[in-house]
Amino acid sequence: MHQERSQNWAAYGRYAVVTLLTLGAVQNGASTADGQYLTLRTAAAGVCGALLLLRPGHWLLAPAVTTAAAGVWGWPMLSLLLLALFQLAADRHVPAAVACAAVALTGNALLRPAISLWRPQQYGSSLFLLLAIVAGLWMGNRRRLVRALNAQVEHLRIERELREQAARVAERSAIAAEMHDVLAHRLSLIALHTGVLATRKDSLPSSVVERLLLLRTASTDALTDLRDVLGALRTPDAATTTGDPTTRGAPSPAERPAPVLRDVREVIEQARAAAQHIDTVIDGAPEEAPAAHRLAVFRLVQEALTNARKHAPDAPVRVRVDYRPPATLVEIINTAGTPTRQAVPSGFGLVGLRERVEALGGHLTAGPGGAGSWRLAARIPHPAPGPGPGPASASASASASEQIGPA
Repeated sequence: MHQERSQNWAAYGRYAVVTLLTLGAVQNGASTADGQYLTLRTAAAGVCGALLLLRPGHWLLAPAVTTAAAGVWGWPMLSLLLLALFQLAADRHVPAAVACAAVALTGNALLRPAISLWRPQQYGSSLFLLLAIVAGLWMGNRRRLVRALNAQVEHLRIERELREQAARVAERSAIAAEMHDVLAHRLSLIALHTGVLATRKDSLPSSVVERLLLLRTASTDALTDLRDVLGALRTPDAATTTGDPTTRGAPSPAERPAPVLRDVREVIEQARAAAQHIDTVIDGAPEEAPAAHRLAVFRLVQEALTNARKHAPDAPVRVRVDYRPPATLVEIINTAGTPTRQAVPSGFGLVGLRERVEALGGHLTAGPGGAGSWRLAARIPHPAPGPGPGPASASASASASEQIGPA
C-alpha cells in the first residue's frame, strides 16, 4: 500500500514537471516571435510536451521529435530537450541520449536559429545536456536499486512466513509424536490389565467377561489406529528403510527417543551442570497437571534456558512453575547479561512454543522486561472437570465390583 502511494505521487510529480516545462517552452517560443503564441514553434513545443508526458508508441519517438525541434528552433526548446535526455538516461538508453544531444547541437550549428543552443556561453548548452544525462543515469540507477531492495524485502518477508509455518508444522508433529508415546503407554496398560482380568473368566459372570473382552479389543484397536496415524511422525524415512509392510513406519529400538514425560527438574539440572545460575520455584506436583501440560512445561523451560545461555550466558535465571489448578503457570526471567556476538536470534523457537501453548487453550507472552531483562510467561488452563458420578453410576460401579470379587 505504501509502495503504491509512493508510485502515485511520483507520477503526479512527473506530470507537473512536464507540464511546467512545456508551458515554459511555449512562453519562450512566444517571446522569440514578438509575443505571438499561434506560431509553429509554440505548436512544436506543445506537441513535444504532450509526447514526453504520454510517451505513446516507441520509446524513441518523443526524444526524436524533441531533438528535431531543438535542432531547428534552439534555446526555446532547451528545457524539453533536457527532460528528454534525462528520461533516456534514466531508462538506460545512454547512447541514444548522447546521439540526440549531438544531433541537436549540430542542427543549431548548421541552421543558426535566432537563439542557438551555442549561446549565450561560449561552450553553449553542451554542459547542461551532459548534466541532464548524468542526472538521468543517477536517477535510473537509484530507481532500480530501490526496486531491487523492495523485491528483496518482499522475498525475505515471504521466506520468514514460510519458516514460521514450517516451525508450527514441526511443533505440531512433535506434539503428535509425544502424545503418541503417552497414549500408547496408557492404552497398553488398559489392554494389559483387561487381558489379565479376562484370564479369570471362570470366576466372573459372563456379562463382565464380555465387557472385558470388548474393552481389551477396543484398546488394542485404538492402539493400532494410533500407531498407524501418528507412528510415521516419529521417523518419516522409516518407510523407505524397511521392506516389511507389517513393520513399515515403526521406529527401530535405536531410533526411539527417550521417554517424553520427563521432569522439568532434569533440564534445570543439566543447565546448572553447564555453569548456568538458576533460581527455581516449583509449586504443586507434576501429576496435578495433564500430560500435555507437562510436555509443554518441559519444552518452555528447555527453550528459555537455551536462549538465555545463548544470548546472555552469565545472566542468572529465575524459573517458576505452578502445576496446581486452575491453570499451569510458567515464568522464566533472565536478567541483563553480556550478549554473545555469535548468537543470531531467529525467533522460530518462540513460534513453535506459542503454537504448542495455544493448541492447549493457553497463551504465551515473551519480550523484554525491566532493566534489560527478558521474560517468558505462559498460562495453560486445566480442562474443566467432568460431572461426578451420579447415584446410578455409583451403584452400577459397586455392583460390578461385587461381581468381580477380590483380586
